[in-house]
Amino acid sequence: MDVHQSLLSLSQARPGKRKRESSYDRSGGNKDFFTIKPGDVTDICHIKGAGAITHIWMTMAPDAPVEEAFLPRKIVIRMFWDGETEPSVEAPIGDFFGMGHGITRNYTSAALMMSPEDGKAFNSFFRMPYAIDARIQIESEADHPIKFYFYVDYEAYDKLPDNELRFHAQWNRENPTDGIPDAGVDNAFFEFGGKNTTGDGNYVILEAEGQGHYIGCNFNVHNLRDTSEWNWYGEGDDMIFIDGEPWPPTLHGTGMEDYFNTAWCPQQEVCTPYHGIILGGGPNWSGKISTYRYHILDPIMFDKSIKVTIEHGHNNHRSDDVSSTAYWYQQEPHRPFKALPKIDKRLPVPDTKPFNPDSLAKIFGHSNP
Repeated sequence: MDVHQSLLSLSQARPGKRKRESSYDRSGGNKDFFTIKPGDVTDICHIKGAGAITHIWMTMAPDAPVEEAFLPRKIVIRMFWDGETEPSVEAPIGDFFGMGHGITRNYTSAALMMSPEDGKAFNSFFRMPYAIDARIQIESEADHPIKFYFYVDYEAYDKLPDNELRFHAQWNRENPTDGIPDAGVDNAFFEFGGKNTTGDGNYVILEAEGQGHYIGCNFNVHNLRDTSEWNWYGEGDDMIFIDGEPWPPTLHGTGMEDYFNTAWCPQQEVCTPYHGIILGGGPNWSGKISTYRYHILDPIMFDKSIKVTIEHGHNNHRSDDVSSTAYWYQQEPHRPFKALPKIDKRLPVPDTKPFNPDSLAKIFGHSNP
């Protein structure tokens, strides 16, 4: 079965039937959403038989006249293939659709997109094949019930070809990354000094076992270094270790912005099909950054294992809030995922440090007049 699709192949006959699961109102009314309450773990669809999900659209909002901050980090999406009890996809929903920090922006890539209003419509065009069944689950750790709308578009087949791998996605966060103190260290050494000749201590984007290919990630940094000195967060090299190879790996890069296909400590926001910067950060690279690199045309194959890593600052000197979602295809079974952190460990770090409440009480606690 040829699953390649392009403008040139649109006219060719295709096997299978187009089908859909959605949140439409089963009564014929207009309540076209599922209600998901805080603490709910809901299977929004369970598709039986062989097939492949080819498009997902989702959006959500509190089912109350309130705005709930960081909702995309509070809702978790999981996907299970072929009777799995442990997920092959597990991530906060905003991170899965391409952007971290619990926020959304309009952006476009070849596989993932966020669309108006302000990125609140999530789209995936990743192909997700299965031989027996597919199940998508939503868990809410929000403060309020949410209205959850979705389309899951898929192709149903008589039989899935044996060479189809399974889609995987996994979220990771290190907050803060294990850097060195910058007190008493000159900024040139902090930014550029030392040598990393092992890759030990690098931030891990993906560690998988089996046979498959890595197809990219989105990557989010909150620059936590409070300084007026040159404060570029992205001097770290990418190092991708395939099938247990030692350092230096075959795929050893030259810097964070280089892996994400940009250059010269960028802050300009840009979206292309395969790489982009959704959020560029503030002055002196302060604040929050979101970027992505999708290996759609150049997947990274592995036969036994893969470890996708990147330095957090040169020689892992920096201590920032870093998170990522990795995407890959592989044969099952996959390496078990580590437990997804609960919501208190997923929420972003505030942009502004809060006042000490005890100090505020002392300063303003007296009567006047």
